[in-house]
Amino acid sequence: MNKKQYVVIGLGRFGKSVAETLYDLGNDVLVIDANEDAVQEISNSVTHAVQMDATDESALRTLGLSNFDVAVVTIGSNIQASVMATLLVKELGVKYIIAKGHNDLHAKVLYKIGANRVILPEKDMGIRVAHNLVSSNILDYIELSSNYSIIEIDAPDMWQNKSLKELSLRSKFGINIMALKKEGDVNVSPQANDVVEPGDIIVAIGSTDELNNLETFIAKH
Repeated sequence: MNKKQYVVIGLGRFGKSVAETLYDLGNDVLVIDANEDAVQEISNSVTHAVQMDATDESALRTLGLSNFDVAVVTIGSNIQASVMATLLVKELGVKYIIAKGHNDLHAKVLYKIGANRVILPEKDMGIRVAHNLVSSNILDYIELSSNYSIIEIDAPDMWQNKSLKELSLRSKFGINIMALKKEGDVNVSPQANDVVEPGDIIVAIGSTDELNNLETFIAKH
């Protein structure tokens, strides 16, 4: 996996889950928040944690943000701070910006000032967003509990034109294939001899650790 550099601004519940998940998946993660306790609490779960006002341009300039691949601005309720932080990371050269929006109007403003994507979070969306960022093959990630999740994978080239028996995904990764989505059709409980074709989407269930191993494997190949 190509290790990427992420900066997460704002350590509410959403921002914290995004930052910790990105770091757990092997990336460099810088977090910024004005709250000293929040920064202290997450410091051992990310690469760097900085107490700073993210709307202070001169302070942000000291962090070398132009080297970062993605900024995730998770300040939702304070719309003015959210807009200002998004504008600043854009000006400082971050390549891709995702911002958390409070409502549709807020989202419209964030797009206008340069956000590439705006999230209007559902409950616990943070983890799903982090997984989507790490690998373009990961189409969706739904956390069922703290231990188990469902993942949708755009079948990688190396899996195509092979049967599920040949791929042995259960023995290699410990995951169970729930369905194969083909264009306009869903094959629920596919059989060992079913072949994964180009364009297929694999729906699998597994433990958090198993799915993390699978994502890392896909991202490396």
